[in-house]
Amino acid sequence: MSYVLQTNHLTKKMDGKELIKDVNIHVKKGEIYGFLGPNGAGKTSVMKMATNLWKPTEGTVELFGGTLENTSYEVFKRMGSIIEFPTFYEHMSGRDNLKLHCEYMGYYSRDSLAEALEMLGLLEAADKPVKGYSLGMKQRLGIARAILCKPELLVLDEPTNGLDPAGMKQIRDLFRMLKEEYGMTFLISSHLLSEIESIADTIGIISHGKLLREISMREISETNTAYIELIVENTQKAAYILSEKLNLGNFKIMDDPRIRIYEPSATTQSVSKELLLNGVEMISIAKHTESLEEYFLKLTEEVEKSC
Repeated sequence: MSYVLQTNHLTKKMDGKELIKDVNIHVKKGEIYGFLGPNGAGKTSVMKMATNLWKPTEGTVELFGGTLENTSYEVFKRMGSIIEFPTFYEHMSGRDNLKLHCEYMGYYSRDSLAEALEMLGLLEAADKPVKGYSLGMKQRLGIARAILCKPELLVLDEPTNGLDPAGMKQIRDLFRMLKEEYGMTFLISSHLLSEIESIADTIGIISHGKLLREISMREISETNTAYIELIVENTQKAAYILSEKLNLGNFKIMDDPRIRIYEPSATTQSVSKELLLNGVEMISIAKHTESLEEYFLKLTEEVEKSC
């Protein structure tokens, strides 16, 4: 399979410290790739190398099928990015900052500038100096600049930083639209798992400079069923049936009405059938899938223990 962006044994050392250690990520065309890790895990370092701001100590970056070199200039016309905090000419208006970016990129479209401002809710503030913008408005302007030239690949480092919940939702909806209608590909870093869980197709989890896992959200959903939760009238009788009739040992009475079954072989059908046959009245039964947060914490805790 060919990838829009991939890294091959990417390693970065600075001042005798290894920041990134043999990282291999694979971003497919038209997907949203969520790059997850705690602060200081190495997300920004990888993104800086992917956008040629830093040079790898070892390994390579491939963009659109070609290896990134010192002379790779044209490839960045196909990309948009925010690395760390977006910066602007503060005395200039938001509109003029975007116009300048278009000139720099050699991109001329009559409608794209107004369209980008409208998408990010900045039309009213477009002609005001950026020095008067709030942190959230500057972040929106940074996203507007990143998408302005209709790039094929967006590399966005914590793009919802400084936004309120309504703003975060607006940005999520925007990214989905750009993926679906324009076929854009996204590499988005975040430490906010709920944000990534709601939009990502694939996630890469990084900790202490090492890529711990690269997995699709579908795989997490299909293979990480955490437990079946029962709410019953009689927990003691239900526990007896689970143990003696279904031979299940891996379950726990959480409180008086609730039982959680962690046995991988148990199904909601077999459990509900046996309980009903034995006169146990059920209020509800549901299968709960492990959330991205639980999956992430499990992986990173294992690394912390080994360090």
